[in-house]
Amino acid sequence: MMPAARESLLDAAFTALARRPWAAVRMVDVAAAAGVSRQTLYNEFGSKEGLARALVRREADGYLAGVERALAVHGDARDRLTAAAEWTMSAARGNVLVRAILTGCWSERLPSPTLSAVPSSSSVPAQRRADGPLPSPGDLVATVRDRAVAALAGPGATADTTELARSCELAVRLALSCVAAPPGEGGVADLVRGVLHRQLVG
Repeated sequence: MMPAARESLLDAAFTALARRPWAAVRMVDVAAAAGVSRQTLYNEFGSKEGLARALVRREADGYLAGVERALAVHGDARDRLTAAAEWTMSAARGNVLVRAILTGCWSERLPSPTLSAVPSSSSVPAQRRADGPLPSPGDLVATVRDRAVAALAGPGATADTTELARSCELAVRLALSCVAAPPGEGGVADLVRGVLHRQLVG
């Protein structure tokens, strides 16, 4: 199956989820919305659980791609970590699955696939990856922290990055706290800048 068709099916599933609880989303409707047969959908994802895992994996990957883009903005380390924190807030606000992945709070409207790997008999590489472990909030914090350290320290950095890693993790955790309890005026940017001003970043 073409990757584009897989994306169309995931888009259709995501759209269906916006309209009704996951328990009420029917595979036949997802297939019809994507313009493929129900058999094609099952061939690609194996089951509704497989579709849920693939959807969660895609949204997690999309969030991390946004983090990479934020870390690539021009500016000093503080600017770039602030951009990553702002992206975390906006991604969680605009996407119920990203919010659930980041906070670990899965409402009954959402699919809630087990985070541990499930046995996979799929011949589809993307589905085998989705059947592998899904990220917990702690996994995502660590991934974002490590990517931020790599982006800010530069290639082949040999200096001790312990302080930088601490600052990166602090920025991510501040952003997550703002997802759970939205900040007032100035938002997450002011909080992150204020904290990092005292850190050894920049």
